[in-house]
Amino acid sequence: MMKNKWKQKYQIGLILCSIFIFLLCCGCGKNGESQLSQDAYEVMDSQGTVVKIPHKPNKILTLSMHTDIIALGMVTTDKMVGVNALLDDPYSSNIVEKAKKIPVKIKDPSPEQVFALKPDLIIASGWTPADTVSSLRELGFPVIVTPEVATLADTQATIKLIAQALKEEEKGDLILAKMKEELADIQAKVEQIPENQRKKIVLISLMTTYGGSGCTFDAMCNYAGVINGVAAAGIKNGQVLTKEMIVGINPDIFLMPSYQDHGTYDVGEFNQEYLNDPSLQTVTAIKNNGLRYPREGYIYNASQDFVYGVKEIAYAVYGDAFAQPANQHISFSGE
Repeated sequence: MMKNKWKQKYQIGLILCSIFIFLLCCGCGKNGESQLSQDAYEVMDSQGTVVKIPHKPNKILTLSMHTDIIALGMVTTDKMVGVNALLDDPYSSNIVEKAKKIPVKIKDPSPEQVFALKPDLIIASGWTPADTVSSLRELGFPVIVTPEVATLADTQATIKLIAQALKEEEKGDLILAKMKEELADIQAKVEQIPENQRKKIVLISLMTTYGGSGCTFDAMCNYAGVINGVAAAGIKNGQVLTKEMIVGINPDIFLMPSYQDHGTYDVGEFNQEYLNDPSLQTVTAIKNNGLRYPREGYIYNASQDFVYGVKEIAYAVYGDAFAQPANQHISFSGE
């Protein structure tokens, strides 16, 4: 009798143990992952890599200014573990006040610096070196790579991808719709400018290979109703713009740089040396004082605020019909 009771207790214990193991297995996935893996999702990035993201990210790091700005159009500042070092510089950024709320500023961070920030999602750009992306993935971080941006379509694709990675698709759609609305308003005004009154411009950039065909600035010019003299001369982005080339282009207007890097760079000295160069004195832009100083936070912007870059170029060339305040930013983040 006693033996049967022990046998019965043993069988009951075996059954309970089996149930416990079953429940434990139900709470675990492949390779011992916890039930939290139910929150995981996958995103295919611009390079065709399928990236598994364990949960909707709350500690986000992006590796370029335009991806910072795109992310901050969808999430609040407290979800960003760091942003680009120039994002709080009023000469280089259009979201200065938002950037001030984020204590950590980065510039080409090392894998060790990134590891210390412990992001749960890293958004790299198409210009991020492949070795950097590989190193960060080897450290265990989910990293998505966004497209290289040269056109409006590239910007739109980047917004869609980042929205997917952040699980903020609805906000991404709202941003794209707002961009379309803003561009339609600009285009309606541009259409009022006769073709024979369209101005030829040249961007004078501290990046001497920037501004030709195949870059964001050139795409902005196409929407702003101006002739990008550099692209029209057959010069591609990545080719050096020489002073001899500028004389041959003979633009009506120069867009001059205002970059200061938090006051550490004397752009005024650069501009004076450039404009006083004897070889440029026959250029129409100099003879007629066609010098403009647009806000660089707009015209060097490959985010959703591309539309304000278009408007800034049109304002610099055609005046008040395209006037806009500083720090315009398309955002549905709530902060």
